[in-house]
Amino acid sequence: MPKGKVKSRFAGQGAVKRTVADIKKFIGSQNCTVIGNIQREFSNIQSIHKAMSGDLTFCVKKGEEAVSILKKTKASIVICDIDVRFRNVMFDDKTLVIVNKPRLWFMRCMHAFFPQKSEVGIHPTAVIGKNCQIGKDVYIGPHVFIDDGVVIGSGTKIYSNVSIRNRVKIGKNVTIKSGCAIGGDGFGYERNDEGLLEKFPHVGGVVIEDNVEIGSNTCVDRGTLSDTIIGKGTKIDNLVHVAHNVVIGKHCAIIALAMIGGGANIGDGAWVAPTACIRDGIVIGKQSLVGMGAVVTKNVDDGDVVIGVPAKSIKEAKK
Repeated sequence: MPKGKVKSRFAGQGAVKRTVADIKKFIGSQNCTVIGNIQREFSNIQSIHKAMSGDLTFCVKKGEEAVSILKKTKASIVICDIDVRFRNVMFDDKTLVIVNKPRLWFMRCMHAFFPQKSEVGIHPTAVIGKNCQIGKDVYIGPHVFIDDGVVIGSGTKIYSNVSIRNRVKIGKNVTIKSGCAIGGDGFGYERNDEGLLEKFPHVGGVVIEDNVEIGSNTCVDRGTLSDTIIGKGTKIDNLVHVAHNVVIGKHCAIIALAMIGGGANIGDGAWVAPTACIRDGIVIGKQSLVGMGAVVTKNVDDGDVVIGVPAKSIKEAKK
């Protein structure tokens, strides 16, 4: 892809007026119940406390707390939890759309009715190495550095000041936010007989699979001999450290300031909370949860929840 003008595609808020009927059609009659005027219009989205007439919003609260919030909000349309259906509430100035998982359906409505700005192209200040493979509809932002031989899949977005070293393969529809460093050497050293640190050569790479998102100022180190791997659909927050030879499974969530030591293996669907620290070589089981600030020094079973310093299973904590 040659460098040139970056193009933006954005539908924007307020462009077209929609109705509750459009929402019901999008969600499906079997998945929602409408309370109120089905022809009520909306043209913008907003949080429930700041919403005004003409806005679409959502409410995740239940019971009397939900009823109280619904009475106060000025939004025209509110996507609500199923619990609200049993509260016998109805309003003249707003329509309620009752669903299971209102936040999820609100997110989907945002994507459907208010698509975000889509940027395509390579900024003139980006540096692209030799023999790179760059797919269609890729965005590469200002002052990005991409080393020789990097592979970038279609639809991927790489924002400003990202550094991507060689032997990195990035899948389709990946988002890498500003300031990330991908594919640098890890912290691998061995003390010699004189007590000096000798560096372990890093000849592995990094593989980032499709639909991954990596937050700002996160570092993903290359492997020493084999690759560091981030599985399909995984989301990594800002300021996370992923060390050499780490393998992160599919659809994991790794939250801000987490530190994952070299050679750790995180199973599919795991959740690693903010400031958690996972020691090198540790195995985190599938669908498990590592609590906020936990220091993990032992393997975690599938589906378990560990908390504390050092981290222990909540099953043990309750004893």
